[in-house]
Amino acid sequence: MKYKFWFLLFISFLGLNACKNLHANKPDKNKFEIFNATYKSVILYGKSKADLDSIVAHLLADDIFKISGYRPEVISSINKAKGNVIVIGEVESDLVGHFFEKAEINSNFENQWESYCYKTILNPNDKIEKAFVVAGTDPRGTAYGIFNISKQMGVSPWYWWADVPIEKQEELILTQADLYSKEPTVKYRGIFLNDEDWGLQPWAAKTFEPETGDIGPKTYAKIFELLLRLNANTIWPAMHPSTKAFFHYPKNVQVAKAYNIVIGTSHAEPMLRNNVDEWNKTEYGDFNYKSNKEKVYHYWEERVRETQNIDAIYTMGMRGVHDSGMEGVISKDEAVSILNGIIEDQRKLLKQYINKKVEEVPQGLTVYKEVLDLYKNGLEVPDDITLVWTDDNYGYIRALSNAEEQKRAGGGGVYYHASYWGRPHDYLWLSSTNPYLIRTEMLKAYNLNNKNIWILNVGDIKPIEYNTQLFLDMAYDSEKFQNPESITEHQKEFYGAIFGSDFSESITKIRNEYFQLAFERRPEFMGWSQTEPTTPIFNTAYNMFSNADEIEKRITAYENLENQVETIESKLTEDLKSAFTQLVSYPVRGASNMNKKFLYRDKALAYAKQARLSAEKYKFLSNQAYQNIVELTENYNELSSGKWNGIMDMKPRSLPVFDNPEIEFKWPESDQTIGISIEDTLKTFEGLKRLPTFYVNDSIKYFIDIFLEKNAKEDTWQIKHLPNWLKVTKTSGNFNISKDYIEDRIYVSINWDNWKKAGEPNSGSFTIQKGSSEESVQILISKSYDGLNPNDIVEKNGFAVVYAENFSENTSLDTLNWKRLEGLGHSNSVMQALPLSAASILNHENAPLLKYEVFTETLNDTALLNLTAIPTHPLNTDGDVRIAVQWNNNPIEIVSFKTRGRSATWKQYVLSNKASKQITVPLTTKGEQTLKIYMMDPGVLLDYFVLNTSGSNYMPYKLPNETMIGNN
Repeated sequence: MKYKFWFLLFISFLGLNACKNLHANKPDKNKFEIFNATYKSVILYGKSKADLDSIVAHLLADDIFKISGYRPEVISSINKAKGNVIVIGEVESDLVGHFFEKAEINSNFENQWESYCYKTILNPNDKIEKAFVVAGTDPRGTAYGIFNISKQMGVSPWYWWADVPIEKQEELILTQADLYSKEPTVKYRGIFLNDEDWGLQPWAAKTFEPETGDIGPKTYAKIFELLLRLNANTIWPAMHPSTKAFFHYPKNVQVAKAYNIVIGTSHAEPMLRNNVDEWNKTEYGDFNYKSNKEKVYHYWEERVRETQNIDAIYTMGMRGVHDSGMEGVISKDEAVSILNGIIEDQRKLLKQYINKKVEEVPQGLTVYKEVLDLYKNGLEVPDDITLVWTDDNYGYIRALSNAEEQKRAGGGGVYYHASYWGRPHDYLWLSSTNPYLIRTEMLKAYNLNNKNIWILNVGDIKPIEYNTQLFLDMAYDSEKFQNPESITEHQKEFYGAIFGSDFSESITKIRNEYFQLAFERRPEFMGWSQTEPTTPIFNTAYNMFSNADEIEKRITAYENLENQVETIESKLTEDLKSAFTQLVSYPVRGASNMNKKFLYRDKALAYAKQARLSAEKYKFLSNQAYQNIVELTENYNELSSGKWNGIMDMKPRSLPVFDNPEIEFKWPESDQTIGISIEDTLKTFEGLKRLPTFYVNDSIKYFIDIFLEKNAKEDTWQIKHLPNWLKVTKTSGNFNISKDYIEDRIYVSINWDNWKKAGEPNSGSFTIQKGSSEESVQILISKSYDGLNPNDIVEKNGFAVVYAENFSENTSLDTLNWKRLEGLGHSNSVMQALPLSAASILNHENAPLLKYEVFTETLNDTALLNLTAIPTHPLNTDGDVRIAVQWNNNPIEIVSFKTRGRSATWKQYVLSNKASKQITVPLTTKGEQTLKIYMMDPGVLLDYFVLNTSGSNYMPYKLPNETMIGNN
C-alpha cells in the first residue's frame, strides 16, 4: 500500500507538470509574434482586391524591416501561408472569409465608412499557427488599420516627411486585443497643396523628382502615403502657375487610384479643372459662361468624361480663373441667375458620365468670398451638394450651417487655412496658427454638424507638420478634442512619440509658447506692413518705453525659447537632430530672429533719436538677425544629406518683411556725454523726471536707462541722495566705449517695511550724478487702495486691466452659460458664450451675466473702456457677434465685434488676433466700479478689458499683467 500511494502521487505530479507545460506552450491570443527568435511572420493579402491592399502590405513589410531588420515575405496566396500570418483585406473579401464568418462581424460595423477591425485567430488551418487579421469595411479602412499598427510599433506617420527615426528592436511582438474601430467623424478629410511656388514645387522639380521636373507621381505617392498614415483620404492638388495641372501627368491619376485617394479641387476649380494651367484663353476665349458657354461647357465635359473611374469630389459653381469673382456679370442678381444655370448644367454632366443618380456623386460648393454673398442672395444649391464653409484665411470661420442647413442631405464642411497668400498679409513661411484656435474653430464645425468635408490648406506641407496632424486627427475623431486640455495632451503624444517621453513635456511647453507669441503677432506680420497692395515696413506697435519695455519682454521670451531648444538639442541623439530642426528648432529660431530683426530695428531708430551710442549696436543686431535666418534656412535645406534642398524659402513672394532692414539714423544735436531715459517719462511742473506711481505693497519695479551719448567715449554716473526705502539694482557705473560698456538699465522698487518705518511718505526723490551734471528723479506713492484684497483689480497709472476669466460673478440661465476656455487668447484663457446652438438673446434680463469689479482713483467723465474679444465671425450667415455692456447703473450698450468683408477693421483684427471695441464710461466717483457683460450671441469669445483713465487714446499692444495690488 505504501508504494502504491507514492506511485499515484508521482503520476499526479507528472500530470500537473504536463498540464503546466501544455498551458505554457499554448498560443497566447493576446500576443502576436511578428518577429523573434521563434517566429518570422508573413504578410498575406488578396491579390484580386484593391491595389491599395498590396501597397499597404508592402509598406507594412518595409516598416517591420525598419524596426527589426527582418522583412516579412508578402504573399497573395493562402496556400503559401504558414506560421504567424498578418492577413490584410476587406471584410467582404474571400480572403478574410477564410478566417472568420461574416456572421462573426458586428452587424453595424460592416456598413461603417472607412473602418477596420483586428482579430487574432489561433490555428485557422493546419499550417497557420496564428493569424492577425486586419479587415476593413473598404480599402482605406484596411489601410488605416495597418498604419495604426505601424504607429503602435513605432513608425511615425512623419518618418519620411520629417525624417523621424525608427527605433530598432530585437523582437517585435504585437499586443493588440480584438477591436472594432469607430467610423471617422468627418467623411472626407484632407489637405490642399497651395502656394507651392517657394517650397514643394521647386524641391520636387530639382531635388526629389527631377525626371518630371515638377510635382509628379513620385511626389504624390509620398503625399498619399502620408495622408493614409494620418487617417485622411482627400487631396486638393497643387494648382499654382508654377505647377502643371494634376491631370497633366496621367501617372498622377494612376497613383491616386492605387492609393484610393479622393481627388477634389479648390473653390476656384470647378469640375476637377485647373483653370490656371488648363484654360487656354487664346484657344478657348474668355472664361465666361455668359458669353462663352459652349466652350466652357465642353471644357468641363472633357474632364468629367475622363474621371468616370476615379474617386472624386466635384467642386460645383464657377469663379474666375485666378481665384477671382465670376467673369461677365454686372450685378448680384445676374450672377445668381447664371450660377443657378451653371450648377444645373454641371449636374447634367455628372448624370451623363458619372452616375444617373446624381445625388450619389460627391459634390461641394465652397461658400467663399463673393459666393457667400450670392448664396445669401438666393443661389439655389441642390440639397445633396455639401456646403463647404471657409475661414477668413486667418483661422476664423466666416459662417457655418444654421439649423435648417444642417438638415441638408449633403451636409456641411470647412475649408480652413494653416498657410495663406493674400491681403492683408501672407503667412507662408512658418506654421503660426495657434492649435487652440484650430481646435476651437473646428469643434464649432463639428458641434454644429458641419462634418462632411474638412480640407486644410497646408501650403508646402512643411513646416505645417504638427498642425496638419492635429487637424486630421480632429477630423478623424473629433470627440477626443472636446476638452481644451486635449491640445496639450495631443502635443505631448506627438512630440513624445518622436523624441521620447523625457522630452515630450518640455517640447510641448516650447511649442505652446511659440504659438502663443505668434498669436500675439505672427512672425510674417512683424514689419507692420501689408500686401495687395504691398506697403513698405513700419515700426512695430511694441512700446520700449512703457509696460516694462514690451520689446525687451518679447525678445526675452524668444531668447528663452531658443535657450530651451539648444538645451534639448544638446541632449538628443544624432539621429533625432534632423527631425528636431524641422519640427521644433527652425520654427523657433526663425521666428525669434524675425522678431529680433524688427524689434532691434525699433530700438536702434528710437535710441538714435535719444543720441544713444547703443543705437549702432541694435542696428548691428537687427542686421545680424537677418543673417541668422539666412544661415538657418541654408542649414534646413542641407538636412538629411540634402534631401530637403529647396524645400524651405525664407522669403516667399519676396515681400518687404523678409528683407534685411536698411536703418538710417538722424542723430540729434547734443553736447552731453550721458543721457537718461525713464520708463513712462513724465514731467512735473518743477521739471523733474518722474517714474510711474507706486502703489502700496506693490512689488512692481520700474526702469531707468542711463547711457553714453553718441559723441562721448567715456564717463561716469552715480545715484545719490537715495532714501533708505528705495531699492535700485545698481548705484554707479563707469562707461567706456573701448570696453563696450556704454549703457545701464537700473530697476527701482520700494522696500515697504522701510517705507513704513520712514512714516509712509507720499513721495520722494533721488539724484543721478552724470559726469559734471545732475538730474533728479521723483517718486510718487498712492495709498488709494489701502484695505483692498490683493486680487482686487485696480486702476494704476491711468489703466486698469481685467482678464475675462477673472470675473467676480458668473450667472448662468438654464443651459445658457459663459464657460472658461483654457489655452486661447492673449490672456491664455477666454470666456465663451454657450451653447453654440442657442438662439440670440435680445432681453438682457434673460441672459447669462459676467460681472467684474474695478477700483479706480481717477474722476473722468470720458474714460475709455476697451473690450477685446477673439475676432470670430457669426456662427451662421444671419448671425452677429454681440454682447450687452453695462457700466455701473448706466444704460446698457450693445457692442458688436462683427466685421465686414475685407474692411480695414477686419484687417487689423486678423493681424493682431484682437477684436477691440471702445465705449466711453463715466467715472463720477472714486472707488468701486461695476462692469456687467450680458450674453447676446452664442460663440462670442471674450479675452480681456482695459479701462483707460489717462485722457489719451493710447492702448498697449502687448497685453499687460492684470492690475492687481501686488502684481509685478
